[in-house]
Amino acid sequence: MRLPADGAYVSVLRTLSAGLAARLDFTMDDIEDLRIAVSEAAAMVLDEADEGADLDCEFELGETGMSLSIQAAAAAPSAPDYENFGWQVLATLTADAVIDSSPGSYAVRLTVRTSLSS
Repeated sequence: MRLPADGAYVSVLRTLSAGLAARLDFTMDDIEDLRIAVSEAAAMVLDEADEGADLDCEFELGETGMSLSIQAAAAAPSAPDYENFGWQVLATLTADAVIDSSPGSYAVRLTVRTSLSS
């Protein structure tokens, strides 16, 4: 999915993520955790995105969870800050989270699993 890199569109991304998670039988708590993680990941990417860029979002659905990637064009992205609050939230709420800060692009990839799969 491609959206303008603007905070006004993050709610669309959260809603889509929650809808997909519901189809995978995530619990309500899991879905709320996912919404928060998506918000934090999107905020990180938006902070680095070039003006006029798009948010490119990819979803991969599995039997016990999903992976998603949020990225945007960023001519000179900052190095990942693994000490900031947003990263701490992602690390807590996801099974796996990675930041890719390469010249020309900034991406956050995360994997979430339903608590029912434990």
